[in-house]
Amino acid sequence: MIISIALIWAVLVGLCCLLWLAVGIRHRQPGEPAVENGFIPYLGCALQFGANPLQFLRSRQKKYGHIFTVRSPGSTSTSCATLSLTIQSSGRADTWTGGSFHFATSVKAFGHDSFDPRHAIPSLIEPMMGHLQDVMLRSDTLRPILYLLAVLQVMFESGYLTLFGKDLGEDKSQARQAAQKALVLNALENFKEFDKIFPALVAGLPIHVFKSAYSARENLAKTMHAEKLSKRENVSDLISMRILLNDSLSTFNDISKARTHVALLWASQANTLHATFWSLFYMIRSPDAMKAAREEVHKVLEESGLTIDPADPSLNLTRDQLDNMPVLDSIIKEAMRLSSASMNVRVAKEDFLLHLDNQEAYRIRKDDVIALYPPMLHYDPEIFEDPYEYKFDRFLDEKCQEKTTFYRNGRRLRYFYMPFGSGVTKCPGRFFAVYEIKQFLSLVLAYFDMELLDPAVKVPPLDQSRAGLGILQPTYDVDFRYKLKSKH
Repeated sequence: MIISIALIWAVLVGLCCLLWLAVGIRHRQPGEPAVENGFIPYLGCALQFGANPLQFLRSRQKKYGHIFTVRSPGSTSTSCATLSLTIQSSGRADTWTGGSFHFATSVKAFGHDSFDPRHAIPSLIEPMMGHLQDVMLRSDTLRPILYLLAVLQVMFESGYLTLFGKDLGEDKSQARQAAQKALVLNALENFKEFDKIFPALVAGLPIHVFKSAYSARENLAKTMHAEKLSKRENVSDLISMRILLNDSLSTFNDISKARTHVALLWASQANTLHATFWSLFYMIRSPDAMKAAREEVHKVLEESGLTIDPADPSLNLTRDQLDNMPVLDSIIKEAMRLSSASMNVRVAKEDFLLHLDNQEAYRIRKDDVIALYPPMLHYDPEIFEDPYEYKFDRFLDEKCQEKTTFYRNGRRLRYFYMPFGSGVTKCPGRFFAVYEIKQFLSLVLAYFDMELLDPAVKVPPLDQSRAGLGILQPTYDVDFRYKLKSKH
C-alpha cells in the first residue's frame, strides 16, 4: 500500500515536471532577448534575484549582454535592461504602460478602489518644519543616545502630524497631548507591522495570510475615517482635498476612502524614513561632509536673519532656501545612490519592437514586464568613480553647485540617478521627500552637536528583502550621541 501511494506521488510529480517543461518554460523566439528560466518551477529566478539582486543582474549582464529576460513568479516574464543603454523608442507611445502596474499593486496592498492621486504638496513644507522642531526640541522623543528608531520616530511623528493634523480640540492639557502622542506612536507601530510584509504583498500574496499586518492596516484605516479626520486640527490641504475628492466618488465606501489615506501615509513615509537615516549616518560619518553642510546651513540662516535658539525653536526655511542648499542636496543624493533599490517597471500592452540607442532592437511580447534596475547604473564604475565609496560632493561641480553631467563610454547620460523611478510613474512626492530630509538635517546641524557613538562603525549591510521597492533598510542599528547647542 505504501509503495502504491509513493508510486502515485512519483507519477504526479513527474507529470507536473513534464507540464512545467511543456508550458512553464519560456522559449526564446527569433529577435527576442536571451532567456533565463531558472531551475525552480513557478518561482523561476525569484530566489536568486532576491538573495542579491545586483550580483544576479551583473552576472546575467556578463553572460547575456545589456538586455535579457528572466522568469519571475507566475507566468509573466521580465525583460531586464541594465540602463547602461537607454531606450530610444518603442514604435508607438502607447505600446507600454507603467501606471496600471503601480495602481494595481496599490489596490492589492491597501485594499482601496482604483485611484490616481497626482498633486504637488509644497504647502506641507512650513508645517513640517514646525512639527520637526516640536518633536525634536519640545518633546521627549530624543534621548542622549540616539539610534535608528529615534530617527524614524522623529520623521514619522512629524510627517503624520503634518498630513493629518492634531486631535486636541479645546483640551490643550498635558494629559491630552500625551494621548495625542500615544495615538501617533501607536500609528507608527501599526505602520511598521504592515510595512514588514509589504514585499510579500507586492509579490502577490494576499494580505489575509498575514493576520497581524492586516489588523495593523485596518487599525490605521480606522483612525482615518472622514468623520474622525473632520475633528482634527490643522489637517493638511492635501488630505482635505482628498476627502472632498473621495466624497465625489460614489463607488468608494468609507473604509475604502480611509485606506486611500493609509496608502498616502505609506507612500510618504516608507522610503523617506530610511533615506533620512542613511543621509544622517553618512553625513555624520564623514567629517568633511559635516563641515561643509554645517557651513551651508549657517550661511543660509545668517543671510535670512534667523536666530538659532533651542529654547524657542522657530526656524522656518522656505522652499527657495531649501532649494539653495546644493551641499545638503549632494549629501542626500549620494546616500540614496548607495541605498536605493527601486525597480522601474513597464508592462507591454502589445507585441512590439524595442529599439535601443546602440542600434539594437528586440521583440517584446504582450504582457511582458520590462524592468529597469537603477542600482546597475548607480554602481557602475564607468559612471561613478569608486562606486561603493561614499563621496558627499559627488553631485557637486567645481563651483559647488549641482552637477548634472555624467558620462559612460564618452557619451553623456540622460539617466544617471534614478532612486525615484522615471517617466510617468516617477514618484510624485519626490520633491517633498527631499525637502523633509533637508529640513531634518538642517535642524540637526543648527541645534545639535552630533557624532557616532563608535566613530569606526562599519556601514550596516543593506537588507535585500525590499529590493525593487525603494530605499533598503540597514540590517542592524547604529547609535548616535548628541548634545544640544546653546543659543547663538
